[in-house]
Amino acid sequence: MESPKLRNAIPVLASLNIADTMDFYQSLNFSVVYQEKGNYGIVQRDNVEIHFWACSDKYIAENTSCRIEVEEIDFLYTEFQDKRVVHPNGLLRKKPWGTKEFSILDRDGNQLIFFEYLNP
Repeated sequence: MESPKLRNAIPVLASLNIADTMDFYQSLNFSVVYQEKGNYGIVQRDNVEIHFWACSDKYIAENTSCRIEVEEIDFLYTEFQDKRVVHPNGLLRKKPWGTKEFSILDRDGNQLIFFEYLNP
């Protein structure tokens, strides 16, 4: 018998306003692949998909994060710096756990940590 294999994880983050959230992610070159008026939204860029659910509690979003593995992190960092979305405490750094990473906060307060393994 073959054993099952997990293939992917898709974060579902809080959104205080689905339309505003979709606009923000479009400004980061994500495409909106689904939007249910005021209730749910999905964006995608390359192989990364992020879902959003409508939430009226900012505390939830401000205490939520996800990690996104990327290739060529230096180029993505420059792209996001040019858009002025890199968090001041999330500058591109090498981490002791073997990654190079930076973070942004979206308009809702969700933290997205973009990382690349140093020795894949």
